[in-house]
Amino acid sequence: MATLLRIDASAQLEDRSLTRKLTGIFTEEFLKAAPDTEIIVRDVGYEPIPAIDHRFIHAAFTPPHARERWMRERLALSDRLVDEVEEADIIVMGAPMYNYGLPTALKGWIDHVARIGRTFSFDPSRGDFPIEPILSGKKLVVLSSRGEFGFEAGGQRGHMNALDPAIAACAHYFGVDARTIETVAIEYQEFKDDRHYRSVEAAKRKTREIALRLGSSWPVSGSLVPDTPVIPSAHEALERTAFSSSRHFPVNPDSEARRR
Repeated sequence: MATLLRIDASAQLEDRSLTRKLTGIFTEEFLKAAPDTEIIVRDVGYEPIPAIDHRFIHAAFTPPHARERWMRERLALSDRLVDEVEEADIIVMGAPMYNYGLPTALKGWIDHVARIGRTFSFDPSRGDFPIEPILSGKKLVVLSSRGEFGFEAGGQRGHMNALDPAIAACAHYFGVDARTIETVAIEYQEFKDDRHYRSVEAAKRKTREIALRLGSSWPVSGSLVPDTPVIPSAHEALERTAFSSSRHFPVNPDSEARRR
């Protein structure tokens, strides 16, 4: 059985968020192919992760056995977010481009997930590359929206794209090989012309294709194999695992992300 972690980082409400529509499509299509999948939903756009501060840094870099109670409390949310990443086989990330870079909410999530001793180790004896990832073998799909266009490598605005490189640079914290990231982007959003509408439809189509491909390659055992199992109908999948992208859970340490 696979575990899918869905991250939504848009500041827009549900009815106006293009990336939430894409992550919703991805989740529904993945469930059609792998209906026994466990879904974890973390909507950091709706309930933003608090920024890290000097107390967080002090706590994170204190060895676990030496942490005081306030340190454990300060790291409680971070621990839960890391737990969700550890549990996930696939991460689908709704990441709109804001001012050519990461949404603040997504940056906050990354800062809480990048944890020494949990998602990376640090050893000065390794020389110029002392950081090594602890997690591995996970798949990341980034579903994005951009107001302008041409942000792909070699595109006319490729040099302005600070979103995709930032996600790729931090992918090792999530247990992801940056070379395997799959990205789908809606463009021309500010223009709202035919190019935008075509881009929306193309993104929806590609999102469905990726989700079905990944879901159909995931057997009950939870390991990716080239063989494709029998795919149930959409009706059967949705009956077995109901999902609604309109519900939200708070992200305080005492609460769980939504699971289906």
